[in-house]
Parts: sequence; structure tokens; C-alpha cells
Amino acid sequence: MSGSMAPLLDTTRAVPTPEGIELMLRLAGPVPRAVAWLTDLLLRLGVLLAAGWVLGMLGAFGWGAMLVIAFLLEWLAMAAFEVWADGATPGKRALGLMVLHDDGTPVGWPAALVRNLLRAVDFLPAAYGFGLATMLINRDFKRLGDIAAGTVVVYREPSERTAAIPPATPVPAARSLNLEEQRAVMDFAERSSMLTPERAQEIAALTTALTGAAAGRERERLLEIANHLSGRRA
Repeated sequence: MSGSMAPLLDTTRAVPTPEGIELMLRLAGPVPRAVAWLTDLLLRLGVLLAAGWVLGMLGAFGWGAMLVIAFLLEWLAMAAFEVWADGATPGKRALGLMVLHDDGTPVGWPAALVRNLLRAVDFLPAAYGFGLATMLINRDFKRLGDIAAGTVVVYREPSERTAAIPPATPVPAARSLNLEEQRAVMDFAERSSMLTPERAQEIAALTTALTGAAAGRERERLLEIANHLSGRRA
């Protein structure tokens, strides 16, 4: 579902990484997040109904077990999914969403617990009133739980970017490249297959000062650097 949604300029967030690569996160707004929440709610209710049907036959013990299950589903299960299931509850996964730390790293237990426990505050005074109001005035669509936990909800990016880069032996650049240079190399690699070999070589030849490649193999050198930047292994 997420793969067909075009990114909007005002819903993207650039996050520089320690490796010097700039991640572009596509922030999820209130509507897809509400649909994901509703999906999770229906799933939780379904589990509770199924558990109640079985445990209800066990009398007081069964009802006690039901309360424990309800507590775990409401306060811990969603956090566990976000930590152990690649940042996504079943509802978020269905909508192509995931939770990350503000710096783009996978969400951990402390942040997942904080953002899920504060759902009780976001829900006030009714129907996630505080949470929705906060999301609408926050440029990153954060509810109160996200602000406290330092998290964002983003669209899961498909692995098309790496797949679009023609394979080559990964070789680092002779010198450190800044973000703009890295982006230019990656953009060229992604689009090189759409160019004629002559045009790709013509463009690549303009980067000799950057790559230090021998005459005639500038295109191959750029692809080697792009494969290294994308994290491919030799």
C-alpha cells in the first residue's frame, strides 16, 4: 500500500547519519496512522473475544486470566511488535508504516514503551483528541507519545533504490565524499541503466576529478563507488 504513495515534499525529513549518508524519511500523517490503529484495535478485540470464549468456561480463574491478557494486549503487545517486528504492529505493517527513532534508527524498548504507555494521555479527552491536535501542529506529525519517546512514524521504504543500482564490485572512493557528492553518485547509478552507454559514459567523464578514474572507465568507477555507498558486499 505504501509503495504506491508518492512522497510529498512537505512530509519528508532528511536525517544525516554518522556515516555521512542522508536518509530521507517519509512521515506518515494522521489518516494512515488512524487506519493502522483501528486495524490493531480490531485485532486486539478479536483476540480478546477468542480468549474470552475459551477462558470463560474456567470460571473466576478464566476471568482473571482474561484481565491479564487484556492488559498485555493493551500495554505491551504493541510495543513488542514495534521492537521485534521491524518497527511495525500488524496494523502499521498493513499500511506500510513503521516506527523509528528520530535519528532513523530502529526503535528500542524504552522508546516503544513510552510512546505506547502515553497513548492513554493522547486519547484524552476522547477519541485521541490530544494526540490528533498535537499531530496537526507538529511538522513531523508527532503525537504526545512520539514527542516524549523521540520517535517518528514513517512509510516503509521499498528496497528499490539498491536494486536499481547496476551491480559492480564495491570500491570506496579515493577520498571522502560529502553528502551532495554521494547523492550525485547514487543518482547517476540509479539512472545509468536508462541511458545509452555513450550518454552514460559522457556524463561520467565529467566526474574524473571526483573519481580519479582512468580515461574510458569513469562509468564503471562511479558504479563501483555507488555499490560501496549502498552497502553491497563484494
